[in-house]
Amino acid sequence: MYRHSSGRREVLLAHPGGPFWAKKDMGAWSIPKGEVDSDEDSLQAAVREFEEETGLTPKGNFIALGEQRQAGGKFVAAWAMEGDCDPSTLKSNTFSMEWPPRSGRMTEFPEVDRWEWFSMDEAQERILTGQKVFLERLMESLFPE
Repeated sequence: MYRHSSGRREVLLAHPGGPFWAKKDMGAWSIPKGEVDSDEDSLQAAVREFEEETGLTPKGNFIALGEQRQAGGKFVAAWAMEGDCDPSTLKSNTFSMEWPPRSGRMTEFPEVDRWEWFSMDEAQERILTGQKVFLERLMESLFPE
C-alpha cells in the first residue's frame, strides 16, 4: 500500500513477528507476502495475504510490480495500491513454533508484529534487500520520467 501524505510519498511495510526478527530493524521489513494456493492466481493470493496480515480487505486499482527471485530461491510477485490506514489498528494472523528451542513448548507469534508508514527513502533502508526492486518499480510506475 502506498499513499501521498503532506507532499511525501510513503509505503506501508510490515515487520516480521517471532523471536528471530525481534531485534532486527534495518533490512528486516517486508511487503506482505505468502504462498499462492493451487486454486488462485498471484493477485488473488496477494489480496488474501494482505487481508490475513492486516485485517483489511484491499480494494482499488492494483499496480503490478512484477516478480523477483529472492535470496532463498523463491519468486515473489508484488502489487501496490493506493490507500491509507492507521498501522496501530492492523491485526495479523499468527503462527506456532517451538520456543524456546528444544523446550517442547509451542508458542504462538504474530506473523507481523508491527506496521509502519515510511517515506520511499526510509523504506529503501528498511526493506529486505531482495524486495527493494519493488519500491523502485512502484516509483517508476507512479512517476515515469
